Amino acid sequence: MFKTLITLMRGAAAAAEEQLADNSALLILDQQMRDAASATERAKRALALAIAQDEAEAKRLESTLARIADLEKRAVEALAGNRDDLAGEAAEAIALLESDRDAILAARAMFAKEIAHMKVAVTGASQRLSELDRGRRIAQAAEAVRHLRAGAAPAGLGSTTLAEAERTLARLRERQNEEARAAAAFSVIEGTAQNDIARRLEDEGFGPRTRSTAAGVLSRLRQATATPSPATN
Repeated sequence: MFKTLITLMRGAAAAAEEQLADNSALLILDQQMRDAASATERAKRALALAIAQDEAEAKRLESTLARIADLEKRAVEALAGNRDDLAGEAAEAIALLESDRDAILAARAMFAKEIAHMKVAVTGASQRLSELDRGRRIAQAAEAVRHLRAGAAPAGLGSTTLAEAERTLARLRERQNEEARAAAAFSVIEGTAQNDIARRLEDEGFGPRTRSTAAGVLSRLRQATATPSPATN
């Protein structure tokens, strides 16, 4: 008997909870859609910031390339004027600028990938929100008609299909954001460690050179100023 009463109480509580959710489904859906819209807006702002940072890197790259070209021209003129001392200083500056150039190119490549992923995510979320909004309007109209036929005032949305879809959307967006942040952080950490090891091996003379050096730049400039030998008949 006691077990039967407990079962009845649990059944009544479950039925009351389900009835409350049914009666308040439209209010719940509205709030969940507002939450999802806020999350989408935050993602749009993050995307805009990433694009702005990429544009700043592009301007920085353009300036760096212009400085390299200017110094190379001046260094060639210094070599032609037998000012190897000035040409050597210019070569050191060029080597530093070329390292900066390579770093900018790597950063822009990473930005390009992240921006592409973010655009897909933001576009998908915006489309799903639009679809849910259309479904909400249809459901609201259907609920009003149902209550009109029943002779009662509308109290909420009877179907939980849209609410379940919205819960799925919210969970999916949160998981995607967490995975994207974790993947980006892991990629940066892993890439930095590998680059440090490769750089240490390169500095010790193991493997080919991947970075510009003053000696390498100076040698290249000397070759550029070398007078070609006259052709022999």
